[in-house]
Formats: sequence, structure tokens, C-alpha cells
Amino acid sequence: MSRLDRGAVHIMPDGTEKHINPFTGTEVWFIPGRRSRPAAMPDQPQDRELETRNPEDYCNFCEAKYFNTPPEKARVSIENNGFKVLSRLDPTAIFSQSAEFRRIPNLFEIVTINYWKKNYSYRLSRANREWKERYLADPTGRDHVLSIIDMKLHYLGQSGDQITRLSVDEKLDWADGFFGGGHELIIPRRHYVAGATSETQLSSSGELSPDEHYHYFHFTIQSMEDIYDNNRYVRYIAIFQNWRKEAGASFDHLHKQLVALDEWGVSLQRELDMANKNPNIYNEAAANYAGYNNYVICENDYAVAFVEPGHRHPTVAIYSKSINCRPSEHTAEERRGFSDIVQAVHAATGAHISCNEEWYYMPRDSIVKIPWHVLIKWRINIPAGFEGGTKIYVNPMSLMELRDYLVPRLFELRSGGHIASFAVAEECPVEPNSLLYYRSKNCDDF
Repeated sequence: MSRLDRGAVHIMPDGTEKHINPFTGTEVWFIPGRRSRPAAMPDQPQDRELETRNPEDYCNFCEAKYFNTPPEKARVSIENNGFKVLSRLDPTAIFSQSAEFRRIPNLFEIVTINYWKKNYSYRLSRANREWKERYLADPTGRDHVLSIIDMKLHYLGQSGDQITRLSVDEKLDWADGFFGGGHELIIPRRHYVAGATSETQLSSSGELSPDEHYHYFHFTIQSMEDIYDNNRYVRYIAIFQNWRKEAGASFDHLHKQLVALDEWGVSLQRELDMANKNPNIYNEAAANYAGYNNYVICENDYAVAFVEPGHRHPTVAIYSKSINCRPSEHTAEERRGFSDIVQAVHAATGAHISCNEEWYYMPRDSIVKIPWHVLIKWRINIPAGFEGGTKIYVNPMSLMELRDYLVPRLFELRSGGHIASFAVAEECPVEPNSLLYYRSKNCDDF
């Protein structure tokens, strides 16, 4: 057989399914019977009784351990039955009330503060510098920062004697990353669901209510804009979520990550080049193709979700229908509608399945329009030697199997009021060219 075209799906007489991702060119085969091998599907976690503790203290992201993480850049709290954002908190305010969501620096940055300092002569913005000075002037804050630096040095392999020999000033040189770094975490309050009795009842994205998930999304977008505002050298912010250790998480406590970058990355650059040549590529190769081939899972006025071909892991794509191309430019209604679809896909997936959530959107300094979209990838298979040698990746689920797993769950969750109400499967309108990003007015002045 000749090589498949990008985006094509070919099902052979024995049931083997071959497809290539239209944007990355990744070739994937589904081979019947492969998912029955021991490593192909996740084990169900052991159902052990949970020792209930309130406030939760099961990991360093939990409510009882606020001072086990670097200084909190912002939080969302409930006040007067509404959600309120509090920024650059003083140390004495940290335990004054519970945080529904916290924004903290990553203790181990991917792109470090020294990267920005040494390559761009970056300095803390005035707002962040003043916050640092205020925080360290407080004895509680100073002790907190020094304890976190000691913890980091310990994890980096320094002995107790080595850490003790460092002066306070030497240790505080590390602190700029806490107050003005570009790698951050957004952490919801709960480790386990409310009323949990088993260690299997972790609080995943799908266990958040649609309202909670919207504020989780909204707070992430606000944090992204604040990073941009305080570091002019940032060209793009990678946003992702690793759910469970098999997907790369350090703790089984839900959190998103934001990483500031000085470039777009080769994969996003490739997509922008394709969109520049064919502005309607995301309709033609993604949303329209999914509609014509019955891969659509659910849809509302603001977003559509479908199984997407050509991924190493079973993958659901959620695309915004908005004419706006960047998350921060979406209206509140558009953002809420998009969030509702993402939350529903996570809920239908289930908390026991490890997965990555990856965000893609039009970079701040791009004039090429691409729609905001999210990929949810189930980490239930591990690429091995065959994949490395051939660059043909074996996926343990066919496209239709993934769709048919999720659709009944969505109907059930909708009936129970656990997700927002919107069209599922055959109820979806799947109108051609439903993604309106190509009409965006963001770039008309260029």
C-alpha cells in the first residue's frame, strides 16, 4: 500500500487502522488484539480505605501545607458566595482563608529565572520586586522563603552541611524565581473528592463542577496574561496538565502548568506555516473531517470535541468556534462554553485514566490565525522499540472505540447533572466550517 496522505484514515480487511495526523505527520496504527496485552490498558487502582484528614495534608499541594510550596502569586477564594482573585499575598494572609485555586511558582523550573537573566538581562518588574521586598521584610515570609530554598537545595543533592554553610544572602539569590519566574502551577484545593472514603477517589478535572472548572480555566488564563505583562521577552506560554504520575505528574493532586518561552517551538511553527498556506486548514482537516466521519463526541455553541487521528495515545481534540484566536480574547461566554466541553470530556474519561491536557493557541506575536484548541491524551500505552525504529506508533484503541467509550458516559453524566447540557454524538449539528477563527479581526491592521 502506498503511504497515506496526511489526515487519511485507512481501515484494512483484518481491522488494522492506519492514520496520519494532518498537522504533525505522525503515523499511527491500531492493530486488533494489541490492547489485550498486559501493558496496553491501565490497571484499576487498588481500593484502599482513605484516612480522612481535614484540612487535607496528603501532599505538598494540599491545603494544610501551604508553606511547603514557594510564595503564592495569587489565589481564588470564595467571598460573599462568589469567586474573588487575590494577588501577591503577604505571608500572614496565606492561612487566613482557604484557597479554591492557588497560583504558585514551580520549585523546579523547566525554563529557569537564570535563563531569562543571563540570556536577556531580565529583571523583576516593579510590581514583583516590591512584592519580593515586602514578603522578605516580614519575618514569617523570610523564614518561609529560606525554608523552601533549603528544601530545593536538598532535592538538588546538597548535604545538610553544604546548605548550612551558605549565607542568607547566597540563599536569597535563588528567590527571584519565586517572585518573577515564568514556570507556574495552578492548583485546585481538593486532593480527594468531597466525602471521599477511598484512595481511588482523587479529585480530577472531571470531578470539578462545571462552575469550578470554568474558574480553574479563567484563573489559568489570567495567570498567563500576568506572566506576559511582567516579562516582555516571553513569546509564548506553554499550558498543560499532567494527570497522575503515568502522565508525568509529581503528585496525584490536580494542577495545570504554565511555562514561559522565548520561541514558539517547532511543532507550533509547523502548524502556523500550514495555516498560513491554507487559512481554513483547521476546519478542513480537523472539525469538518471529524463531522464527515462520525468522530464528533459533543458540541455546544462555543466548542466542538472529537476524536482526532494520528496521535501516539488515544486523543480527543476540543476546538473553540470563536472568531477570537487567543484564550484571553475570548468573551466570558465563549470561555465558559469551551471550559464546559473540556470538563465533560475529562468527566467521561474518568479519574482513573492518566492523561495530558495540552493547550494550543495563536501566539502573541503571530499574525497567522489558528483556533484555540485543547488535546486530551490518554497515557495508557508506552511507545517502545518498534515505534522508535519505525516512527509508526501503535495506539491501543481505534478511533471509533474511543468515541464509543466516551459517548455513553456523556449521556449518563448529562442526565445526572454532572456536566453542562449540550449536544452529544448524533445530536450535534456538525455544520461545515464551524470554527470561525479565520474571520478573526485581530490581524486586520497588519
